[in-house]
Amino acid sequence: MPHSLFGTRVIAAPMAGGTSTPAFVAAAHAAGGVGFLAAGYKGVAAMQADIHATRESGARFGMNVFVPDPDQLAPPAAALAALEEYRLSLHADAARYGVELPPLRLDDDDEWQGKIDALLADPVELVSFAFGLPGAEFVRALQRAGSAVLATVTSVAEARQAAEQGVDALVVQHASAGGHSAAFLPGSAAPGSAAPGTTAELVAAVRAAVALPLAAAGGIMDAAGLDRALAAGAEAGQLGTAFLRTDESGARQLHKNALDSPHFTQTELTRAFTGRSARALVNEFVRDHPDAPEAYPAVHHLTAPLRAAAAAAGDPERLNLWAGTGWQQARAGSVAEVMAGLLG
Repeated sequence: MPHSLFGTRVIAAPMAGGTSTPAFVAAAHAAGGVGFLAAGYKGVAAMQADIHATRESGARFGMNVFVPDPDQLAPPAAALAALEEYRLSLHADAARYGVELPPLRLDDDDEWQGKIDALLADPVELVSFAFGLPGAEFVRALQRAGSAVLATVTSVAEARQAAEQGVDALVVQHASAGGHSAAFLPGSAAPGSAAPGTTAELVAAVRAAVALPLAAAGGIMDAAGLDRALAAGAEAGQLGTAFLRTDESGARQLHKNALDSPHFTQTELTRAFTGRSARALVNEFVRDHPDAPEAYPAVHHLTAPLRAAAAAAGDPERLNLWAGTGWQQARAGSVAEVMAGLLG
């Protein structure tokens, strides 16, 4: 039986950048799962608009928030120099599309404190965090407001730190997951590295270390994979790549097509697009920029016009094609059809 906190065995993962729309989340709920909206890359007003639209649908849902790294607001001189060097390396890409590269922009990924204040003033049922821990004071405040708080972790050490902050549950993310790694302790997500062990093994290790409800994330594409995660100690699976090609997914059609293309044959953790390790299909941009600096969201801001231009040009070779290691099993169709295959 699913743990009462989740109320389902399947969570539709928060996918920032327009994939996890209110319509997508509502479809996940209608099909028997629960979906998460994504506050990443968005300001407070856009986050609130998504919450309002999803509430109008009557769906159960959560909101995912990226935890900012204070060091990115005032990086040392060496880090700034690395960013400027990376910016110079992008000029050929910019010239390809005739776009201007923006100046360096150092921020906290759009109004961190404002997002917390908005979620305290108008609580949602579930709030999850990635890229770090929000702090025990924020955890307690959100819980007092009526939200259950989830932390995304990638190791036993991160799970223990999250438990110490008093969160209600953990999303245990294996390195096979598509998109950004949530790792926040050093050495947890190196670009180009393989995914050690399995999602089930990581869940079992975390299960032995902490007494919290767990949702497993990473490489779960079908009912068999979900069953393995549940048998290892998870109460639910959190799936992103499995839903990327669905009709209700807000992912670009170019991205959906790439997932079904024999042209792309592998995934890799890369910092090339955002400055934070993220698993993507290996395309020309990934191969051309293997040494992108660790600087999120500064690199994200630098490459944003390039990604937009690549999308407009129909060029998948310069687009961030997030994908987990099981991407070849992703199927087109409705969210309900994919969910039925998982829950049936």
